[in-house]
Amino acid sequence: MPVSLPPALHLALDLLCCPACRADGLRRLRPRRGALRCPAGHTFDVARHGYVGLLTGTRAASGDDAAMVQARERFLSTGSYAPVRDVVASLAAGSAPGRGTVLDVGCGTAYYLAGVLDRMPGARGLGLDSSVRALRSAARAHDRAAAAAWDVFRPFPLATAVADVVLDVFAPRNPAEFHRVLRPTGRLIVVRPTGRHLAELREPLPAMVTIDPAKEQRLHRALDPFFAVAATEQVEYGVSLAREEALSLLEMTPSARHLSDAELCGDGPWPDRITVSVLATAYRPR
Repeated sequence: MPVSLPPALHLALDLLCCPACRADGLRRLRPRRGALRCPAGHTFDVARHGYVGLLTGTRAASGDDAAMVQARERFLSTGSYAPVRDVVASLAAGSAPGRGTVLDVGCGTAYYLAGVLDRMPGARGLGLDSSVRALRSAARAHDRAAAAAWDVFRPFPLATAVADVVLDVFAPRNPAEFHRVLRPTGRLIVVRPTGRHLAELREPLPAMVTIDPAKEQRLHRALDPFFAVAATEQVEYGVSLAREEALSLLEMTPSARHLSDAELCGDGPWPDRITVSVLATAYRPR
């Protein structure tokens, strides 16, 4: 039985283009029997969970697995990252009209996209991610948020100049595509950790992924041809986490792939308080 298109996906149809037709120009996708189809006949299924699969050819090599997504959902439900989401929503709402379009690239479970849409009652959203498990959550994160499977490193299956806000929160970046899909008056919002982020956990867990001191320079070097800084906010605060919550935090990050079960489940001492420290920057297109 064909899957009916979720209302949020209907709202986003005018944004989407066929990823298989790029050599022949951007062709829009239209609904047909629970799928999306372009005029050339390329068809993309809508999963029963509500997201559309647009990836073609070789599957993306990255993306959160089921355990990472489950850990992310557990940790974010504690509200420990709510101040980060609030800053993202504030920057987005101050950058776009109330009825704008918000694109979340590397959206994960769409936690931040949902926060932005709550702050912008007339806006619609679209989340892109390569993790099928994360997209199952993203597709139901907000009644105005659609979700699609895509690899951030490929040209986006989107029309040009359709987004008022592009979110990139703890996610990989594709500056040229960010610039292409943003309207000239739009804003790109990038959130990344500082060197103090989760610093207290590095002593008991030295195998944790660390923040490269040159990462900030590389970020600005990559974005500078396309964007100029409009505003930056630093978000830094301490949170008290139970051991189980701290484990969920670690298991949702790239560090999960570098830490052994013995390190994660050991009975050594854990810090009473952990620092959350990120930079959130709004960029305007050049």
